[in-house]
Amino acid sequence: MPYKEKKIEKLYYSIGEVAKMFQVNTSLIRYWEKEFDIIRPKKNKKGNRLFTPGDIENFHIIYHLVKERGMTLKGAKKKLRENREDTEHNFEIIKILKEIREMLLEIRDQMP
Repeated sequence: MPYKEKKIEKLYYSIGEVAKMFQVNTSLIRYWEKEFDIIRPKKNKKGNRLFTPGDIENFHIIYHLVKERGMTLKGAKKKLRENREDTEHNFEIIKILKEIREMLLEIRDQMP
């Protein structure tokens, strides 16, 4: 199996970096921040938002529910409020399966 260097995580990400990760506008990031209480960025003296890796994980879950599964914001909020642990667990399983799929596709592409 090929060696993959582990990504170096930053302590804080700007709103622009977060928007780029998810390929969305910064306005959507601000909107989700208002709508979902699980996203709590720190703000510096200038008022710039600083998102932690934990916030990024929460964005992944929200993005999965809203954009990939097609849930409404109201439905996503309800799912997170009523069944957060199962939602996070299911998201982790899906993430692992996607990684396995990518690895299998890489192996397939390397075959003669």
